[in-house]
Amino acid sequence: MPNVRMYCTNICPFCMKAERLLNLKGVQKIQKILVDINHQEMENMIKITKRRTVPQIFIGDRHVGGYDDLVELDLEGELESLLC
Repeated sequence: MPNVRMYCTNICPFCMKAERLLNLKGVQKIQKILVDINHQEMENMIKITKRRTVPQIFIGDRHVGGYDDLVELDLEGELESLLC
């Protein structure tokens, strides 16, 4: 299973939903980068993704996007293949 990395905050409901969905798909370990605690990580996230909202999710080296993007991948049947 590829590495899953998520830029998030401690209080973001969409971050929690994304984590729940990933767990349901068998992801046991998510590298969470808390941008509300570390402003430098927020700047890194914006630089890498060109987005200012959380969550920003990476599966392996692929930037999946946010929670809505993750759900869309799941509905299209593509999420599980990314996680293999």
